[in-house]
Amino acid sequence: MSKIGTMVIIKGADELATGVAYRLYQCGLDVIMTEKNNPLVVRRKVAFAEAVHDGTVIVGGVKASLASTINHALELFDYRIIPVLIDPKAEVVKELFPQVVVDARMAKRNLGTTIDEAPLVIGLGPGFEAGIDVHAVIETCRGHRMGRVIYRGSAIPNTGIPGNVGGYTVERLLRAPVEGVVKTVRSIGELAEIGDVVATVEDTPVRAQIAGVIRGMIRDGVSVPKGTKIGNIEPGKDAEWDTISDKALAVGGGVLEAVFNFIALAENTMPGGKSLIGEIN
Repeated sequence: MSKIGTMVIIKGADELATGVAYRLYQCGLDVIMTEKNNPLVVRRKVAFAEAVHDGTVIVGGVKASLASTINHALELFDYRIIPVLIDPKAEVVKELFPQVVVDARMAKRNLGTTIDEAPLVIGLGPGFEAGIDVHAVIETCRGHRMGRVIYRGSAIPNTGIPGNVGGYTVERLLRAPVEGVVKTVRSIGELAEIGDVVATVEDTPVRAQIAGVIRGMIRDGVSVPKGTKIGNIEPGKDAEWDTISDKALAVGGGVLEAVFNFIALAENTMPGGKSLIGEIN
């Protein structure tokens, strides 16, 4: 265990979850991440979920490795490696009784996380209500509130429209026009012009709607339903594609605030020995 003595289990390991894990890791906390056996991740170059496919991945100088068992995951702590477990239902939470659970799966709805899973349970974005489903919710919508900790209520409801970047919203996204297998034509980090074919799905072309840098693209050969987000393009020629985004770090900062607020409350007691932990509920 870390010197701070706090274990955090994060459900999900895509880019946003990776930003959370990175922040917590850098502050000395022990982090375990869970994922599906075939995660559909768009920003693969900055997602610890890639450990499921590649065994080991490094993001921002931090290493994550696929753990074969819970004991293997705990052993990786000694090497300051973030373990990633293939555990779609996050059963490890019941096995390890962590101090903190973070649902970072960004499903826009609660997939079953409950407030009694740990002393501190945090949900990212829409689908959670602080005080009911979880102890705290972190705002994930771009804008003035992004990264804020909510202890009563919910995050801004999902609008279905991605945040505005460089004047573009839905135009930045690449979606599967039909159901089928994705064949990538361009790679992450490459430039694209309007109209360029960047991928195909069952031989149907997926074209760039804006000019910019391909910031994310799912793995070649993956089968997806129609409408699935398979990539995104950042406007401009200098967009960063190999670093954790400002959004992921802001959300990670919100989680970090909630965790250390919890730790501070847990380390102090009111007169008479009453624990302050309950005060966050």
